[in-house]
Amino acid sequence: MKPLSIAYVSTYPPIHCGVGEYTRLLALAVRNASSPEIVVLAEEGVGREFEDLEAGARVIPAFSRSDGSSARRILDALSLIGGVDVLHVQHEYGIIPWTGRLLELLQEAKTEGLARGVVVTLHTVYRSPALEGSEEFQKGVLEVADAVIVHSPVQEFELHAEAGGYPHNLYRIPHGTMVNPYLGRPRRILAAQLGLPPSVLERRLAVFPGFIRPDKGLDTLAEALRLLGRDAPFLVLGGEPAGGGLDVFEGLDGIHVIPRYLSAAEIMMLAAISDVVVLPYRDPPGKYAVSGVLHLSIGSLKPVIGSGVPRLYELYTLTPRLVFRAGDPRDLAAKLRETLDASSYDNMVTYASPLYSYAVRTSWPRIARRHLALYEKILGEASASRSSS
Repeated sequence: MKPLSIAYVSTYPPIHCGVGEYTRLLALAVRNASSPEIVVLAEEGVGREFEDLEAGARVIPAFSRSDGSSARRILDALSLIGGVDVLHVQHEYGIIPWTGRLLELLQEAKTEGLARGVVVTLHTVYRSPALEGSEEFQKGVLEVADAVIVHSPVQEFELHAEAGGYPHNLYRIPHGTMVNPYLGRPRRILAAQLGLPPSVLERRLAVFPGFIRPDKGLDTLAEALRLLGRDAPFLVLGGEPAGGGLDVFEGLDGIHVIPRYLSAAEIMMLAAISDVVVLPYRDPPGKYAVSGVLHLSIGSLKPVIGSGVPRLYELYTLTPRLVFRAGDPRDLAAKLRETLDASSYDNMVTYASPLYSYAVRTSWPRIARRHLALYEKILGEASASRSSS
């Protein structure tokens, strides 16, 4: 029997992108759960075509984020490999801005028989008018795709409102989570592997993992540390700087920056040596996404303090005592003081246990099985439709 064939349209490592890391983790988990043939039709920045042996994926450079005509190259690549059972687009507005051309691509792939089923994951959903044209595109995806996946209830409810009902092809599948494999390793060894000095382990350690950008609340975090004074933890910011903002930490002691892109494995190493993970994000109104960094962090059995924004809805729902008002340094300082106090730390670790349970429920093997079940469902529906016609 011919194995299931899947083509993912996405960025992919070595490109520095959270969606690319997500796609690789999904491909790896799907490969382990079944034995499909996986092709990634990737952004041109991956370089030449190559085989990701661990994920069992053939990676083909096929599109450019700045060139809408590259949608045709995706169709050409599908034609060269003889088509696939499932074409699954990992959509992010900043990666595939040519939304109209994408809708044409999805329709043509089905019309030309290059894909039996079409799936789109919307990693970000916008509420109009936060992004011009987003509502039209999101409605178009629901009309063209056999299945549309979102990660959060907020995204799901926004699409319900835009569609004026409950689309039959809209599914919520959570972002996958990895239980941290580095928890049993000595902290000093992990710190050394990350290039950190031993001094970072001499007092309570807070970590801020992921891209270092102003929209992630750097100013709120810096002011919270100033308010804590001597009670402030040592802070490690680990990630590629993007857009500035590090100057807000000038004059503060106990700050260390790893100014480079961290892989998923390195983010988990950083979380493993921490006492607390801090995510002081700010989301613009009308933008609904989820945080991949949060899902890399919650499998580390550590408290995670975050702001009350849509990107961190799981934190807001499961551990509200660890959530502070976005942009409020006093509230963040109070959460850090309460969490890291020696007399209450163990209680806070226990309080965060719903996060750890959620990490198990959303483990990548489970998420892969849900994807495979969805692929089988839409392919079955496609076969039934052809038979009836």
